[in-house]
Amino acid sequence: MPKQMTAEQKLRRMTETPLPRLVFSLAAPTIVSMLITSFYNMADTYFVGLIGSASASGAVGVVFPLMAIMQAVGFMFGHGSGNHMSRVLGAGDTQDAQRMAVTGFVSAFMAGLVIMAVGLLAAGPLVYALGATPTIAPYAQQYVRLLMPGAPFLVASLVLNNQLRFQGSAFYAMIGITSGALLNIVLDPLFIFTMNMGVAGAALATSLSQIVSFFLLLAGTNRAGNIHIRLGNFTPTLANFREIFRGGVPSLARQGLNSLATVCLNLAAGGYGDAAIAAMSIVTRVMMMAVSAIIGFGQGFQPICGFNYGAGRYDRVRKAFWFCVKIAFSVLVGIAAAAIALAPRIISLFLAGNEQVQSIGTLALRLQCACVPLFAFTCLANMMLQTMGIAGRATLLAMARQGLCFIPAVLLLERAFGLLGVQMAQPVADVLAFLMALPLTLPVLRDLRAREEKASGK
Repeated sequence: MPKQMTAEQKLRRMTETPLPRLVFSLAAPTIVSMLITSFYNMADTYFVGLIGSASASGAVGVVFPLMAIMQAVGFMFGHGSGNHMSRVLGAGDTQDAQRMAVTGFVSAFMAGLVIMAVGLLAAGPLVYALGATPTIAPYAQQYVRLLMPGAPFLVASLVLNNQLRFQGSAFYAMIGITSGALLNIVLDPLFIFTMNMGVAGAALATSLSQIVSFFLLLAGTNRAGNIHIRLGNFTPTLANFREIFRGGVPSLARQGLNSLATVCLNLAAGGYGDAAIAAMSIVTRVMMMAVSAIIGFGQGFQPICGFNYGAGRYDRVRKAFWFCVKIAFSVLVGIAAAAIALAPRIISLFLAGNEQVQSIGTLALRLQCACVPLFAFTCLANMMLQTMGIAGRATLLAMARQGLCFIPAVLLLERAFGLLGVQMAQPVADVLAFLMALPLTLPVLRDLRAREEKASGK
């Protein structure tokens, strides 16, 4: 377990520790968190798949956009407050960080209460709006009604998780997230099969797990020199919300468009039956797991970026960025090669015996893996721009992959190529998003080099 550190010791660690060692020490817990969270997200898909119904499996995919909306709100408040906290902690202003931490946390919990109320009151029309077919809708409604009580805790947990990461306390963030994830994996078969709750059991397991994560993360804020959550520091000023939105809107845009993209995917695949929705839902979850390690690696980079940018160590920001891109790209190449080779077996894990689901899912998975290494640059560029507070570029890039590129791709390609177009949409979007990332990011990196040379007197 990490030793207690003062704010001054954290600052020295972030600005003086050799970058490779610092990156891996911060990235290891976040990679573990993301991988286990991916298993957690896939647990419902896997265990519901054991029921043997394409409609039940499709329901999990249909409700996924609602989860993405909750995550969008949580990431907005978490990244917005956390980015600001890392910069002001780098500049030595602890009081500002304390006010921002509580403001982000309380605002997120209140937003989660609103989401819960809407979900409970409008579960029926909501699942149809998310792309459910008449055969999938009954399962999806069961899932939503038991998922919603956990919404405030999920949203607030994401804030606490990100605030801990941005303070350089990824270990405590990992404990909170992974404990809830492992609990969900244990509770899923208990509720779904032993208690014969079916799809509703998967939702109940998720809600209870989120509540446990929430309290563990809250406890983590009282350890290792982290900013404590004291409600008296709640400061809902226009200036604070402006900072939250400046740093958090890119996350809101990215996750919100993830939700809309999944709805569009469900609608496009729905014309080819429940098997197509189930297959694309499985592929989406598998690919989330494939990129989760890279997102975790990037999350390890973010506090380094924030602290060093706030402290004026532009050389460390730039060097850490390129180091992380190289590692992430290499890892994704290896993951993609393995997934292409094992694609049929991977799909069959989630819904064995359904040849139509396996055929559709296998091709979609292989096509997505062919282009997924490009995500390394796109993801890390977005994280760097967002952490530095370059809101316009960060928001545009956050919207690129699943919004500006994927949504038009899935709608246009489906019309042109039918089901093949649905399967092709994500790899096309990955290529286009990478091409957008280059002109948005390279000038910023050149500016960092110029500042670095100016500071050194060259």
